[in-house]
Amino acid sequence: MAFTETFGSEEDYKDASPEELRLYYASKASVIPHHSTPTVPPAISKIYKQNAAQYGWLSVMAVSEYQGMLQNFVIGLIGAKKILEIGLFTGASAIFFATGLARNGVAGQPDSNGYRPVISLEVSEEYATVARKNFADANVEDYIDVMVGDAHESLAKLTDQKFDLIFIDADKESYLDYYKTIIDNEMLSKKGLIIADNTAFDCVTRLINTPVPVENNAPMLDMPESNHSEWKETGKALHEFNEYIRQDPCVEVVMLPLFTGITFIRLLSS
Repeated sequence: MAFTETFGSEEDYKDASPEELRLYYASKASVIPHHSTPTVPPAISKIYKQNAAQYGWLSVMAVSEYQGMLQNFVIGLIGAKKILEIGLFTGASAIFFATGLARNGVAGQPDSNGYRPVISLEVSEEYATVARKNFADANVEDYIDVMVGDAHESLAKLTDQKFDLIFIDADKESYLDYYKTIIDNEMLSKKGLIIADNTAFDCVTRLINTPVPVENNAPMLDMPESNHSEWKETGKALHEFNEYIRQDPCVEVVMLPLFTGITFIRLLSS
């Protein structure tokens, strides 16, 4: 693919930052042309365009192509067969998950408990409706169940299930609650992996050297006054989540400084 297909014009390419060029190059270097199942599902680019047209800046809530490919690589690495996604938006990440499972020989059909290989939790009926249409367009609807409603309530209904991969990408203030529910109810398989997205948002990295719990008057580096209250609450919640899992003796954690931070969490052998 030519640079102009991504950046729009040669001028865009010339103005691109080193980080943008690096991401572009890495994403193209990760596409495997000989796979029978595409590394990047064909429906994804259409979804990104629809998201931008319909939701504007909120379209950034969808995972990027590169992150989708990374998560699919992990599916093959750990041999995942059952995935839980907390936070669906319009379905891009779920389509990547379904494609990754198909590539690894997992059939798109309900298990003995009636659940399909990917279970996605979404609070918004609007987003869920758009996502279901996108699943049909991508021919992966047989792989995905969508549970609409408060994620805490939906998660409570699944505490008897085990998952090989759990992706947390919902309201940031609830990350720690979701994590505790997953761990306390042993919802993660022994060789499974939790992936938490957006764990190094700007509002988190501005809390450098801030202890947990974060005090209400804790200073934040160079915080725009207009966003101070909302950013601080989100930053506090994510910082406390990051510190909690870092101190949790039953897991091993690594945060990758990709995108806005992506954290991998696995159980330690007892």
